[in-house]
Amino acid sequence: MSLFKARDWWSATLGDGEEFDQGCLCVGDVDNSGAGHDKVVVGSYMGILRIFSPHSSTTGAGAQSQADQQLLEVQLQHPIIQVEVGKFVSCSDQLHLAVLQPRKLSVYSVSGTAGNVEHGAQYQLKLVYEHNLQRTACNMTSGPFGGATGHHSVCIQSMDGMLMFFEQESYSFGRFLPGFLLPGPLAYCPRTDNFLTVSSTRQLESYRYETLAVATDAESRQDAELPLKTGGKRLTPDWTVVLGEAALDLCIPSLSHASSSICVLGERNLYCFRDNGQIRFMKKLEYNPSCFLPYASAEGTINLLLGNHNNMMLVFQDTTLKWAAQLASVPVAVRVANFSELKGVLVTLSSEGHLQCSYLGTDPSFFSTPKVDAREVDYEQLDAEMKTLQRVIREATRSQDILPKADTEEAVTVTTTVSSSMDTPSQALIQDIDDLPVPSVTVKVKVKSSCVMQGSKLTISVRPPLAVSQDQFTLEPMGVGSSTVVAFSAFLNGHYPPADLSGDIAVSYSSPTELNPKGVPRVHQSRFDLPLALVCMSSSPAKSATHKITVDTNKPPVNLTAVFPEFYEKAEESDGNSLAVQFLSGARVTVLASKTSQRYRVQSESFEDMWLVIKELVQRFEHHFAQQGVKDLRHSFTGPLPLPEYFQTVDNHFQLRVSAHQYQDLLAERAVQFRAIQRRLLTRFKDKTPAPLQNLDSLLDATYHQLMALADAAEENRLLLEQAFVRLRSSTHLLVLLLSLWQGLTPDQTNILEATLLPLLQDTPTLGWEESCDAAVSHLLRSCLSRSPKDQAASLAQSAGPALGLPADTGRLKKHITLLCDRLGKGGRLSLASETNAPVPAQVQTLVRPGGVEPIAEAAGDAEDPPLAQDAAKFIKKKQPSKKAKKDKERKEAPREPSEGPLMEEDAAEEPAKERKEKREKREPKKEASKEPKGEEVKKESKKESSKDKKEPPREEKERKKEREKEGGEKKEREKEGGEKKVARKSSVKVKEKKKEPEAGEG
Repeated sequence: MSLFKARDWWSATLGDGEEFDQGCLCVGDVDNSGAGHDKVVVGSYMGILRIFSPHSSTTGAGAQSQADQQLLEVQLQHPIIQVEVGKFVSCSDQLHLAVLQPRKLSVYSVSGTAGNVEHGAQYQLKLVYEHNLQRTACNMTSGPFGGATGHHSVCIQSMDGMLMFFEQESYSFGRFLPGFLLPGPLAYCPRTDNFLTVSSTRQLESYRYETLAVATDAESRQDAELPLKTGGKRLTPDWTVVLGEAALDLCIPSLSHASSSICVLGERNLYCFRDNGQIRFMKKLEYNPSCFLPYASAEGTINLLLGNHNNMMLVFQDTTLKWAAQLASVPVAVRVANFSELKGVLVTLSSEGHLQCSYLGTDPSFFSTPKVDAREVDYEQLDAEMKTLQRVIREATRSQDILPKADTEEAVTVTTTVSSSMDTPSQALIQDIDDLPVPSVTVKVKVKSSCVMQGSKLTISVRPPLAVSQDQFTLEPMGVGSSTVVAFSAFLNGHYPPADLSGDIAVSYSSPTELNPKGVPRVHQSRFDLPLALVCMSSSPAKSATHKITVDTNKPPVNLTAVFPEFYEKAEESDGNSLAVQFLSGARVTVLASKTSQRYRVQSESFEDMWLVIKELVQRFEHHFAQQGVKDLRHSFTGPLPLPEYFQTVDNHFQLRVSAHQYQDLLAERAVQFRAIQRRLLTRFKDKTPAPLQNLDSLLDATYHQLMALADAAEENRLLLEQAFVRLRSSTHLLVLLLSLWQGLTPDQTNILEATLLPLLQDTPTLGWEESCDAAVSHLLRSCLSRSPKDQAASLAQSAGPALGLPADTGRLKKHITLLCDRLGKGGRLSLASETNAPVPAQVQTLVRPGGVEPIAEAAGDAEDPPLAQDAAKFIKKKQPSKKAKKDKERKEAPREPSEGPLMEEDAAEEPAKERKEKREKREPKKEASKEPKGEEVKKESKKESSKDKKEPPREEKERKKEREKEGGEKKEREKEGGEKKVARKSSVKVKEKKKEPEAGEG
């Protein structure tokens, strides 16, 4: 048995369908046997009273032993609310049993008669006295009220808040609790002679017995709501403590004669107070408690047994958890009893009637490791056994099915069928838009399974403003080869046209395996397309329009009647060369087909509304010619890209985003002002000396109206922003389509372009479309659309730039999109493979700085590389000196010329090998000479000569070197006389030397 399970010593199941609560269990020597052994008394809400004397069964006759352990079972007329054992009969020191029923308090004596046969003793239940109650009882408590000795009195709390006191066979008095609403737990403290309860105000209240005795008589009150009479004292609590939560139980263990503690079990906390109301400790519970029992320990601390709804019995010493044991059921009452065979047994009772006597302990382990026989090791046999085990492990690894095996065919097949006709009647939430009826179309989804599916759910998702009648379905468990069909309606649910007519279907299910019966979660996704007729209807063609786009094909013109048959059903006269559709919440779009050429012109007053028509036109042409067996169909677009129209949509969306941020700032400002005015008003109202409000109330009212107006405006701006983003998506889709037709992009390149220009499906408060699109376009311009591989490698080596945020304007974004289109028009190709294969040269890595962003070259400079990059390559090879090297050079009298290294390397690269060798030989004495101090004039002259005469013959250079050494020696003698002037002169020389360094590099 586990270490953390309660050891079952004795158990019994009481009745069938009976209910029990925390007051239905008590223990004690109720039959006054004299041995001090407790009996277990249990009463149920069915009115059955049972008394048990548990003991462990050591014989095989378990049923006979179980029958002997139940001493008594009596059926009473009314439900049993609570049972208590105490000295409830006057002139008797024996224990009696008090049974509380809704309208009756009965006191019984339990007596046993020794039997003359093997059946054992016989027990009888005799009624000593009873009290009929005028009010419905809730609970009771007992004790030596008023300091009495030798007998116990009973206090009963009624459902309407009356405390009724009984001294044995007589009724004493009754008192109503003040401010009563619902009854709470009730307990008596013998040391202070106080009664404690938790009221409906969620506070612990203490009433002295003296106060209750001299208070106004309850019998003189006909109704609890009537005012008190003048006679007597008003009942007030001795002290109160706010708990802040309802109490489940209340118990008072006696620590000593000097002090006692009050333990309260709340719904989320455990409290312990002293008898004067001061708190001893409090513990927050991480579970739902069901019952508790505090008892005193030898160290002066409080031990608690705490049961919870996780079938656990926890043992606490004050707030420290000492032990945790698992029970068979959730306990609602717990007691500690002493039996003849075992002391300190835990007696628990569940609400279903499972009575269990258990103890905390473990079984000793009698297992001993057997001795290993000493034998010689056969290594060949061990090797063969190892190979066998490895083979078994490999086969098990291959054949294990913790995860379902990936089959060649799909485990779930989802087939979507969109109805060819609109619904009659329409299921749309908006019946008409601009006097045009809003149709709906039925979509049927068939789910066919080739495996066992459990917990299946089908989810439908469409982009606003489209909507569906039901977006979630719960499917029944499906076996192999079974199928199910669900249907829903799709319709337009907004006053603007959608950017996409497609929807997504996701089927989530669990596929059980042998090693995982609960199933492995899996998801299958599918897509469906809604018809164009769902968002528009046929109309008369328009002769002129603001926006026009022409699409060319390489095939003869097609009759539009055959391509769009649903829009010609109601038209009486149509030549097949023109088609006009009117969007339900948009503009009219006209398609005109040329009679002589393969051109189709789409025109409309709204730029973004043309997207769905052009997309449908291209797709239907491909489907039409594919049915005829034509495979070389090509679409093209030759006109100028409509970038001004597209940028107008971008500006509109950006302006709404700026307005949203402004509204947010204004709301924050007004909210701060509103709270400040509230604080001022609250200070004025709390002031004891009245002061004028100084129109603060008017200012508060005006600020409130401003807040509400700003909130309404912000909400309206949010709706407009949603519409603007959908229109921006339509415009972007149209621009991507025109770019792909213009340059003949492959599907992969088109996907890259679409992911670049549409990085987000919706705007978020922290990240918007403008900054995301700008970052994506900039990446393409620096990578696959860069001018040279060197620029591409440099951009790949750069680290990430600053965090994205709302830009100041859209000028940079427009500039980059224009540059993107320009480079695509000049033959640039979109590819992700070049980014991974591009090498990063070492000299480029030296140019990279953290957080640096390389500026993108404009369109005018695309044909040629900038000269700045070529000049910068001269200085890449030489590393910049570190701070330590600079300090070492400053300690020297004459530092080396900064332009000497790069120039020498260029000479070595351009001169023949012989001259290069001679220069290496001459470089050594030159380095030694450079260590000597040189003046400011000598350095200026040497820099000019080195920058102008870079490729002079070695003989002239040798003579010039000797002159510099001579002048350096003279300068050295003058510097010795200079003294302190030398330091100032050296610092000025170094500053001028740094200024001269770029000039020498350019020379």
